[in-house]
Amino acid sequence: LAAIGAVDDIRPLSAGLRLPLQAAAVVLVLSASGGAPLVPALPSWLEYAIAVLAGLWFVNLVNFMDGLDWMTVAEMVPLLGALTAFGLAGHLPAEATVAAAALLGGLLGFAPFNRPVARLFLGDVGSLPIGLLVAWLLYRLAGEGGLAAAILLPLYYLADATLTLGRRALAGEPVWQAHRSHFYQRATTNGRSVPFVVGAVFGLNLALALLAGLTLAAPGWTVSLVGLALGGGLVAALLRLFALPATRTNPA
Repeated sequence: LAAIGAVDDIRPLSAGLRLPLQAAAVVLVLSASGGAPLVPALPSWLEYAIAVLAGLWFVNLVNFMDGLDWMTVAEMVPLLGALTAFGLAGHLPAEATVAAAALLGGLLGFAPFNRPVARLFLGDVGSLPIGLLVAWLLYRLAGEGGLAAAILLPLYYLADATLTLGRRALAGEPVWQAHRSHFYQRATTNGRSVPFVVGAVFGLNLALALLAGLTLAAPGWTVSLVGLALGGGLVAALLRLFALPATRTNPA
């Protein structure tokens, strides 16, 4: 994926070439992951197909959401910090815990160079592999009984990217072309500063990480559903804030 991204950064590739190569990478990672079925009621082939599509979508949405200085840092540092902590608490295998901690360290080292106004950018060469690694980590977390936590941790990214791309598709716009209509991008267009936007996303992700930890500490459908509902409400509130014009009480 890094090689594909590097080529695409220099000389853009067509979606018809990028997607099959990305899908092949996702299939290889899933095939090597093993583990018990996440939803035993589903046929194994159907769950595998859904996992491949979800992994392919996650790889690309991380790339889509890397459109603002510090945005990937604000999303992934809380997420990876939580995954590292969950692994140390026994909710992830050792190899996944080490991978989460290593990627967290890499992003912390990258952060000073990407702070607004950035001197260094991830590009496709950085964002695509991060998407694949984090998708694998979330898949492993779900396989260890943390399905609700695996949904909560990236919930802002999932909501912003999915709603934005869905809206563009319904409007007949080419979803594979670059644009500035994600909620976090609309927030800056609406008068909010980059530090305010990424700070809000960072704070939201800390809250989502706490909710994810709660679902692991007290496993059960009731706690999971409450956690997902609270997380969904927090994400919806931030998306609504980003979609509205800034007022005098909001940093500009």
